Amino acid sequence: MKYASLLDFLKNGRAVLTKGPVAFIFGEDETEMDTTLRHHQQLGFKHIVLLVPKSFYVPEDLEAEISRVGLENPSGMGMIHAMNAIIAAAPDIWMYYCFNAEYLFFPFCENRSIGEMLTFHTEERRSAMLTYVVDLYSQDLEKNPDAVSLEDTLLDRSGYYALARANPDNHNYPKERQLDFFGGLRWRFEEHVPAVRRKIDRISLFKSKPDLQILPDFTFNDEEYNTYACEWHNNLTAAVCSFRTAKALKRNPGSKYDIDTFEWHNSVPFEWHSRQLLDLGLMEPGQWF
Repeated sequence: MKYASLLDFLKNGRAVLTKGPVAFIFGEDETEMDTTLRHHQQLGFKHIVLLVPKSFYVPEDLEAEISRVGLENPSGMGMIHAMNAIIAAAPDIWMYYCFNAEYLFFPFCENRSIGEMLTFHTEERRSAMLTYVVDLYSQDLEKNPDAVSLEDTLLDRSGYYALARANPDNHNYPKERQLDFFGGLRWRFEEHVPAVRRKIDRISLFKSKPDLQILPDFTFNDEEYNTYACEWHNNLTAAVCSFRTAKALKRNPGSKYDIDTFEWHNSVPFEWHSRQLLDLGLMEPGQWF
């Protein structure tokens, strides 16, 4: 189903928002649009909503199975405003959001659905899930100048770290069960990345509720949504494997000619499997086995 605008979707597409989990994919460009959509279809989302400029191409077979919403500014604050409008229109369902050329992986996703995982997460009285944005990049930038390739994909096996999240209300005590995570290309090429954009944590999976809002730094106005675990034990986390940073670094004139390769001694081939991400500590199964 096609909707001319977000307003049109929220007025006439409300049936899509009655039961989750629903995936909202923001198309900043046309790179790997089809594989992004197909990957998330295979995870078992109840419905997929694609928010893209009207001029973007989407294969006909995919358009027939998703909701396509016209959105001329699907990044930055345009994405934030759109998600907050959707949250306000559809409280009390599980939602997920990402951009094109990003792929969600969660523990055992090869044989368990997103619905099964979120049912367990809900039973643990959790309403949000921390995801790490794991940078993917092509091994051969001459062959793939936009740094995107699904065949020779690399990721960093180490170089990730976390810092206590500062509490502006009390500088002596950081925020409880909250950390700022760093690593990947944003860390290795930090001279090309503004400080406010260097974090790799994102609350990509969450249950909507009245007055909930996403903030510009991808956190929420409800502090409990920003925690990585509950008070009594570790919880599930997931990973969003993303070409987004690599694309940006190779398209930005300020960094494009300074980077000949993203590969370094800690690069390893990405296996496109949750087991590798678990082994590298890039997501946590919690009590789910």
